[in-house]
Amino acid sequence: MDLETLVTKLDNPRMMVIPVAVLLISLAILGVTFATTGSPVKQGIEFTGGTLVTLPISYSHDEIASALAGYPVVEIRPQGSRHSVQLGPMDEDTYSALAKLVNSRFERPEIRYMGPIYSKQLQADAPRFLLLSFLLMAIVVLVIFRQPVVSAIVVFCAMADIMAAAAFMTLVGVKLSLGTMAALLMLVGYSVDTDILLSVKVLKRAGDLPEKIKGAMETGIMMTGTTISAVLALMLVSSLLFHLSPSFTRIDIIADITTVLFFGLLADMMNTWITNVQGLKWYLARNPKAAVSRRGRK
Repeated sequence: MDLETLVTKLDNPRMMVIPVAVLLISLAILGVTFATTGSPVKQGIEFTGGTLVTLPISYSHDEIASALAGYPVVEIRPQGSRHSVQLGPMDEDTYSALAKLVNSRFERPEIRYMGPIYSKQLQADAPRFLLLSFLLMAIVVLVIFRQPVVSAIVVFCAMADIMAAAAFMTLVGVKLSLGTMAALLMLVGYSVDTDILLSVKVLKRAGDLPEKIKGAMETGIMMTGTTISAVLALMLVSSLLFHLSPSFTRIDIIADITTVLFFGLLADMMNTWITNVQGLKWYLARNPKAAVSRRGRK
């Protein structure tokens, strides 16, 4: 399929069914997660608090689970040459007993405690910083275009990207951590880049609307395709090779970040080239003077 055919297909208003369906599915996933956990996404140890114990891979999953049966074990999973064991919050006496047990029962253990005060502060800061990033983004877009509707469309598309990434990362078991939070903030910036690219081409360049959309898509798809290729390469190195051969080390933080970026970039392609295009077309149909005409400046 050539680019002109793709532009024609995506330009069909009926294509809006796809982003609307994805948005509704994302909202449903986030809603169910919030109802069951009290948070729209599953939170990692940095946000919930607790204890992280890493043990040599030579110990089996069942052996670890049996030894720690009396403690609030949340998750046991292999992480390269070691097992990562996450335990929920506990009082000081329980933590001291756990430390003694781990040090006497296992060889070369590592224990890291995340206090509730630090975790509560992160829970309060994370949504605040995310909302601040959206607010600053909206101000910048408004300053660039000086058209509130265009700014609102860009913000809506970015929010849809973030909700899709958050929903599908929850669906595949990736938890919210400092790394995945950074990935979500990265997606805000990336979404703005592609949406501004499209809006600048459509509103500030002379020519027919389909040609301007096609020109923006040529650049935008190349940008996003290159980024997705890099993300897939990182996913292969950080996670997939480990599943093919245990001799490779699984790099959890990179695997989680790239998973979030992958879903977010796919959502960004959809929302930029379907939602944003249809939004701009609707806006220009009611405000034809908002865009540079064919005879306007180039």
